[in-house]
Amino acid sequence: MIPVQLIIEGLYSYQERQTIDFKSLTEAGLFGIFGSVGSGKSSILEAISFALYGETERLNRQDKRSYNMMNLKSSKSYIEFDFINFENKKFRITREAKRNSKNFSDVKPSSVVLYEDQNNKWIPLDHTDIKKINGNLSYENFKRTIIIPQGQFKEFLELGATERTNMMKEIFNLQRFDLQNNVSVLSAKNRSELDQLEGQLKGFEEVNEEQISNQKETLQLENQKLELIQIQFKQIGEKYQQLKNLKEDFELLKKKKEDFEKLSVEKTEIDILDTQTELFDQVFRTFNPIIIEKNKLQKEIESHQKDKENQTKILLETEAEFKSLTEKLSAILPKFAALDQSKIQENDLNLILQMLKFSDEIEILKDRTKKGSEKVQEVEANNKLIEKKLTELAQETEVLKPKKLESTLIINVGNWFLEKKNLSESFQKQTEKTDQKKAEIEKISAELKPFEINIESFKNDFKTQIDALEIQKKELTEKQKHLEVQQKLSHFASELHDGESCPLCGSLEHPNVVEFDDVNSELNELQKQIENLENQKQEIQKKSLEIEKILDRQIIFEEQLKFEEEILKQIQINVQNHTQNFIWKEFNSENETEFEQKRLQSFEIEKQIEQISQNFSQEQKNLEKERETLDYYNKALEKFRLDEAKKAEQIKTNESNLKIMNWKDYEEKAIVEVEESYQKLAQSNLETEQNYQNLIKKEKELSPKLAEQKTIVSQLEKRISELEKEISDNENLIKQSLTEQNFTDLIEVQSILSQKIDIQETRNKIQKFRIDFETLKNGISELETKLKDFSFDEEQFSVVEIQFKTIESEVKIANDSVVKISSEIERLEKEFKKKGNLLVELSKLQKRADNLKVMTNLFKGAGFVQYVSSIYLRQLCDHANVRFHRMTRNQLSLQLNENNDFEIVDYLNEGRSRSVKTLSGGQAFQVSLSLALALAESVQANAKSEKNFFFIDEGFGTQDLESVNVVFETLMSLQKENRIVGIISHVEELKEKIPVSLNITKDEERGSLIEIS
Repeated sequence: MIPVQLIIEGLYSYQERQTIDFKSLTEAGLFGIFGSVGSGKSSILEAISFALYGETERLNRQDKRSYNMMNLKSSKSYIEFDFINFENKKFRITREAKRNSKNFSDVKPSSVVLYEDQNNKWIPLDHTDIKKINGNLSYENFKRTIIIPQGQFKEFLELGATERTNMMKEIFNLQRFDLQNNVSVLSAKNRSELDQLEGQLKGFEEVNEEQISNQKETLQLENQKLELIQIQFKQIGEKYQQLKNLKEDFELLKKKKEDFEKLSVEKTEIDILDTQTELFDQVFRTFNPIIIEKNKLQKEIESHQKDKENQTKILLETEAEFKSLTEKLSAILPKFAALDQSKIQENDLNLILQMLKFSDEIEILKDRTKKGSEKVQEVEANNKLIEKKLTELAQETEVLKPKKLESTLIINVGNWFLEKKNLSESFQKQTEKTDQKKAEIEKISAELKPFEINIESFKNDFKTQIDALEIQKKELTEKQKHLEVQQKLSHFASELHDGESCPLCGSLEHPNVVEFDDVNSELNELQKQIENLENQKQEIQKKSLEIEKILDRQIIFEEQLKFEEEILKQIQINVQNHTQNFIWKEFNSENETEFEQKRLQSFEIEKQIEQISQNFSQEQKNLEKERETLDYYNKALEKFRLDEAKKAEQIKTNESNLKIMNWKDYEEKAIVEVEESYQKLAQSNLETEQNYQNLIKKEKELSPKLAEQKTIVSQLEKRISELEKEISDNENLIKQSLTEQNFTDLIEVQSILSQKIDIQETRNKIQKFRIDFETLKNGISELETKLKDFSFDEEQFSVVEIQFKTIESEVKIANDSVVKISSEIERLEKEFKKKGNLLVELSKLQKRADNLKVMTNLFKGAGFVQYVSSIYLRQLCDHANVRFHRMTRNQLSLQLNENNDFEIVDYLNEGRSRSVKTLSGGQAFQVSLSLALALAESVQANAKSEKNFFFIDEGFGTQDLESVNVVFETLMSLQKENRIVGIISHVEELKEKIPVSLNITKDEERGSLIEIS
């Protein structure tokens, strides 16, 4: 994350809105934030953390954070933070909280919005989860790797092993190595598949090649049996089919004769139905259209008569309304005729009213013009005084400029003397360190003298002695074993009795029992000799280990001496080069006091020039302001005069436009009186015109409506007359049709039509009956002819049928047996093949189960994650030691113990390890800084960002001057590694060394103020 800009307002001690542009700070690579205690330095980091994560180090939600974070003189707090993430995308996040105007202590929680810069436009995002755009970094790990708050610098160093492992898991995404669940899922799946496969194979126990071969032999026998039965079935089948066909023909003849008798009975009813259908068809075609037409005409005339009654009523109402409208129009017509003359009078009154208003405004403008002229004269006098003062200030500046030294020259020479002082101090201290290392090496060499050894060959000498002792010990051990066997045999011999079995050979008789001497004393002596040899061996090993430790310390101190001598040599070279770099002839490189006097004198002159410049700028602003005021007053005066002339001209124009009234008659009257007369006349004219227009409009709308209504009533009367004639013609036609069809009246016809016969369906029914009747009759005749020479024996047919069904059943049984055996062979062959495939798959799954068991043990209890985490921690430790060694002059080192806890290796105390809690405050800061830098590097490298940012709050107060220099050199070297480092401190030595910084001052009235220096 790279900061771009921070805006804060109403936060802690920041009352006014303050803006920090980080561009010039981050370009420098190393920058600082300085100020007195309580000025608001740490609040900048809190503002960034709160903007991103909504969390702060000082306050939590239970502490009424919104209220306590807001400045007590402010009604709102605002934070706006722009930054670039690891993907080089630009984002902005804002947080704003407001105080309740009615309740001072009620501050609502801040509202937060997250934006992304897309094509130079801030587009709000649909979430505020900063972890998504900040490399999945939580707040806790953000303050350990990027911004380290005050008092939290040693937190990572002192974390417990579990918490540190969890932190490494989150930062470096080590969850991807937690494969326990994955392996468990795979193992369970494999076990399930294995169980299913074993269950399937239980059903294949009887499937084998021998069973398949037996089934094939059985199939061959069944096929032969089936062929013989099929020959017999064919012979009997032909005979059975002939008798069956004959039986069917005789049964069919009998059935048709029975059906023919039924149809003969129905024929009489069909003939009657045929007659009724023809009569209905004739009457329907003749009378149905006429009757329908009669009903239609009757309904239509009834509807028209009803419409005529309604329309006649509407016509009478319209005629009454039209008559009333005509009377109102006649009454208003004389007043409307005089409207033009009344409007002229209205217009004249309006012009006179305007003239009266213009007269009053002219008097006001004359008074304002008089006052404005006096103000212009006053401003012109002030302008002359300011111009005179500006000339005097410019002259003072020209006198002081030649006496001032260039700021670049002062900085360069001052830096040279400061560097000379630092080099001298460094040379002195480095010389002391070198002498100290030499003394320590001599002291270690003195520790080796009592051992009287040859350093080059002492290891081989000790090894030779140990090997000789081992040979003696081996010989004594062999002898000891021989005596122990003899002692055991002596024990067995003493326990032998006749009739009891020997524990070695099992014999019940013991004629010649061996006798042994007592060897206990000899065994005890051998044991003492072996123990003595072992003690000698341990003594030699202890002595060798002690010598090796001393030599290791000597090597470490020799390397440290070499390192310190190289540093001393480099300091000497730097001193020589620095002396040659003094190129300023106006100063003496040996006289720093003279330079300091000139520098202070130049600073004093520069302050005077700066004060004069500020006064000059202020006077220029005053002059500009006075000129703007003068210009404003002149423009106002000109506008007053123009407005006065315009209004006088308008009065003349209005007077010339009067047509009836005279201006002199109204010149002295009050505006209110004239306005009242004008309003009454205007209202009367408006009402007259509106009423007349409304009446004319209604007349135009009502006249065509009245004519239309008269036409509608006339047309309805005409249509009713036409319908009455059509009804009369229809009745004559009905009478004529009754006569022609020989009917007495219409009731007889309606009786026939009430039958509602479906003519087409009935005719189809009759036709179908006649066809069925003739078809059945012809079929009986044909069957009688066909069966004339044949007879049917039911008993013979029964015998043949039984024979046929018996042989048919035998064929079916034989065929089913063949099919069943064939299917069984096919099934067995498929099952046998499937069994082979299942056995192959079973072997694979069993092998996979063994592998998964090994993997389960490997990943059990997240052990693999802890192992990977320990690797990352050790790499982190190695990276941190690169800087920690440099800061401690190779005296201390950081390492991890078997519990993954940090320990310190102290090379000044024989390289022994001790707890990090034993470090001094300065040493704890050094190791914490080294760890934090290493951790930040790892995080940024993991995020693959081009640049990375690191911020430290305090910590330098625990360092002496030399340590501050070492830490500063370390931080300066980070610029070469494309790192950006920010420091918050009140240590003056750092302020002088850091090229760019923010200075925080606290004003009692305005709160904390920020300026870049």
